[in-house]
Amino acid sequence: MRLKEIQRTAHQAWSPAVHHPIHLALGTSAQQLDASFNTTAALEIFELDFADPSMDMELKGSINTTNRLHSLVWVNFGLGENGSVGRLVAGAENGTVTVYKPESIIGSDPDSAPDSAADAVVGQSDKHTGPVRALDFNPFQNNLLASGANDSEIYIWDLNNFNSPMTPGAKSQPAEDVSVISWNRQVQHILASASPSGKAVVWDLRKNEPIIKISDHSNRMHCSGMLWHPDVATQLVLASEDDRLPVIQMWDLRFATSPLKVLENHTRGILSISWSQADPELLLSSAKDNRILCWNPNTGEVIYELPTTNQWCFDVQWCPRNPALLSTASFDGRITVYSVMGGSLAPQQHGTVDKISSSFDSMDPFGTGQMLPPLQVPQPQAQWIRRPVGASFGVTGDVREPEAAPAQTPQPVPRQVHLSQVTTETEFLQRSRELQTALQTGAFNHYCQGKIQTAKTDAEQDIWKFLLVNFEDEARIKFLRLLGFNKDDLELKHNTPSLKSFTWDVLQRLDDADAAAKTSGSVSPADFFSQTPKDTPFQIPVTCDTDGLISQALLVGNFEGAVDLCLNDGRYAEAILLAISGGEELLKKTQQKYLSKQKNSLISSVVTQNWKDIVESCELDNWKEALAALLTYAHPEDFAHLCDTLGGRLESEQTEKRSLQACLCYICSGNIEKLVECWALHRDCSSPLGLEDLVEKVMMLRKSIERLRNSEVSVQSPVLAEKLTRYAGILAAEGSLSTAMAYLPENSEEVRRRLTLQISSLQALKRNMEYKAGQLKTMCIIAILIIFSFVSAPQEGWNDPPAVRGGPRKKKVPDYTPPAPITAPVMGFPEAPQPHDHHTQVPPGAPQEPNVQVCGTISAVSVSPQLLQQLPAERVEQKEIPSEHLVLKSTFDSLVQRGQLAAGDPQTKRKLDDAAKRLGFLYDKLRDQSLSPHILNGLHEISRCVAGQDYQRGLEVHTQIVSSSNFSEISGFMPVLKMLMTIATRLGV
Repeated sequence: MRLKEIQRTAHQAWSPAVHHPIHLALGTSAQQLDASFNTTAALEIFELDFADPSMDMELKGSINTTNRLHSLVWVNFGLGENGSVGRLVAGAENGTVTVYKPESIIGSDPDSAPDSAADAVVGQSDKHTGPVRALDFNPFQNNLLASGANDSEIYIWDLNNFNSPMTPGAKSQPAEDVSVISWNRQVQHILASASPSGKAVVWDLRKNEPIIKISDHSNRMHCSGMLWHPDVATQLVLASEDDRLPVIQMWDLRFATSPLKVLENHTRGILSISWSQADPELLLSSAKDNRILCWNPNTGEVIYELPTTNQWCFDVQWCPRNPALLSTASFDGRITVYSVMGGSLAPQQHGTVDKISSSFDSMDPFGTGQMLPPLQVPQPQAQWIRRPVGASFGVTGDVREPEAAPAQTPQPVPRQVHLSQVTTETEFLQRSRELQTALQTGAFNHYCQGKIQTAKTDAEQDIWKFLLVNFEDEARIKFLRLLGFNKDDLELKHNTPSLKSFTWDVLQRLDDADAAAKTSGSVSPADFFSQTPKDTPFQIPVTCDTDGLISQALLVGNFEGAVDLCLNDGRYAEAILLAISGGEELLKKTQQKYLSKQKNSLISSVVTQNWKDIVESCELDNWKEALAALLTYAHPEDFAHLCDTLGGRLESEQTEKRSLQACLCYICSGNIEKLVECWALHRDCSSPLGLEDLVEKVMMLRKSIERLRNSEVSVQSPVLAEKLTRYAGILAAEGSLSTAMAYLPENSEEVRRRLTLQISSLQALKRNMEYKAGQLKTMCIIAILIIFSFVSAPQEGWNDPPAVRGGPRKKKVPDYTPPAPITAPVMGFPEAPQPHDHHTQVPPGAPQEPNVQVCGTISAVSVSPQLLQQLPAERVEQKEIPSEHLVLKSTFDSLVQRGQLAAGDPQTKRKLDDAAKRLGFLYDKLRDQSLSPHILNGLHEISRCVAGQDYQRGLEVHTQIVSSSNFSEISGFMPVLKMLMTIATRLGV
């Protein structure tokens, strides 16, 4: 579609590809007048803002020039240095070549700053004697510029020293105008020039001489454009302006007798051509038939045609920075920018179109009232929007090779398939393999112990210690020890020396008091009770004090009243004793009343077995004590729920510390869902390693629960399902497809189906590769044996082909040695490496060079070992040799062994070792039963001769078999048997 347009009759030059934003320089065209008959000349720079929906281009700067231009190029010389945006080089009608600084033009106004043109000029020369119609810069050395003018004048300019140009050699004779000049896009010292007569000259600047001249034999080729192929160093195109021959010819310098291809679709002479540097399959041309065509030069077809007005377009150019943009300059005074990506006009543009249409009614002289149709997207797609590779993996794991090129287009590269596994998460994969190994082997204790040793924080170490306990016996007791409560340690505390000394001192003081009492005549309380006679009468008080009231209540059997009186007076022991006598119901009430007055609720929970209160009401700082109480007293049916309740209280604090404590509670209860949710809420699980931390803990806890229950555990957690799906996705992306399948949740049927297909595809590919690799190996060995037979056998042996036996020997043709390239550097041009031509097109009838690829399909296929080790190895069952032919194997193997024992030189031993391996071809034939009866009978005869050490007779039978059998059927093993018998004869074994 049309993006921008401006009224100018000018030559154009895009800013270099590395420059941003995109600018377009316009220089007033020579020998043309606009509608106002203005004879002034200017050099203008516009900025293209494609975010602006209007058709206008913003003028960034302009200067007046003395002369009008025939050519204009924007060079990236000095780009970025001191704010430089390159150099603009203009070829004028009076023969001057002028170099401008674009940054000096930008921001200039010719009306307010008359001297701005002088400030922008950094170099100027008038060495040419006529109009400078051709300019081009070297793509490798941007300081080198080539210009062409009348009288076969060609100059090479160095922008670092603009005053001293050089010439590529002597002027072409007869002298002609140079209409176009072009640097080779692959070899920096190659330059081409062309004249309107249709002749093109290719110059080698290292030698300063022309190396080849090409011209059309019809003498009707008036050259208006010439361009080198962007990729193929030896190919170029010439465009003809002659209406009698409006064609574009593609030439290959290796076959320069005639054009390689002729593009014929224009009906009148071609004025301009432009080859996309981003896509060699896009070539633009404009002609006097008012058409702008885009070609695929490889196929010769027109991909699409731009809609234009009824005016000739004398210049077309691709944008270097944006491959989808192109600009045109027409004789009706318009510079238009198009996009080949298609689209439609914005609403703002519709409004402008409607205004112009309403003003001019049906005249519409500018053609703006009708919306231009969007351009057709090139088919096949342009290279800059294609995928960078031709082979890819589908969601089902199939490998797609590059599509076959059309018959007339040679495939640029061999069709190969490379399978490789790119791993970006090395530590993640290593830890995943360790986890998978532990899950498969059941070494859970060892795995948890390793995690404890490598834990980086105390909290991480505690979690793995708790997970380890789940795999051990007496888990509750060991959980208590981890919480810091040990029964044995408590007994040791009771028996500490300080406590013992304290008790001894008390007892000693009591003994001393007893002795003093006896001496003084008084009686100690202990002696009083021990000496009180049992029949001593006691008093039953009935007073109004507490003792009397208790006695009165007991006398009437009111145990409940007596207990209340004791409790109110703080006599708890007596209350409990009386409650025991009063029955079970009274005892429970008494316990409740007593416990309600006590501050230590732990005692209450132990007595009442009510652990819900302790997990719901205890201080969170005492979470260890609460969890220890549950481990000691809670019933198995209630234990998990109580642990989850305590963990929920800890988690509600929403701190990392409390969350880790809650995770320990969930590990004790075996609640995988709660563990996942708590961990994912407070820990980063977005990274692969963070996800690995979670999966390791979940899988260990799951295995411990399955061990206790002796059955598989199904976890119904959306959070865990999402995490495991992501985990499996990372494993699949890293090449561990089989491992990824093991972690997929049950509800991931679609993902499971895709991974299953992918694994099946890779397994099939692996089997196919192994099969073809075996075929290739067999073919290579057979070829080696054939060569060995021809080389090592006597001249008149059985392995000489019939055409050679007794016939004349062919004279050996010496190998062709290409001439050494010329390496002398000339005019500062270094020796450039010749590019490898992948796009060579050979015309019909040209001699074809053989293209032999021994590797074929197999050697071009490389599969990552990491990828294949994920796949189960395929077991190949080998057939047995029929019993009637086992004697052949035993006889020939015995002959090899005897020879190896008798051989004294290393060379003979190597031959025998190789023979032992190559006898496998014979044994394979015997297993497949693919040998004819005639050959089998001969082999058994040879076996009998070998057993009797009659090797001369064996060689005679060998010769008879070879002379009367198909060579391809016996070539794999008959040379081995001959060599064995020859060696056995020499060694005498």
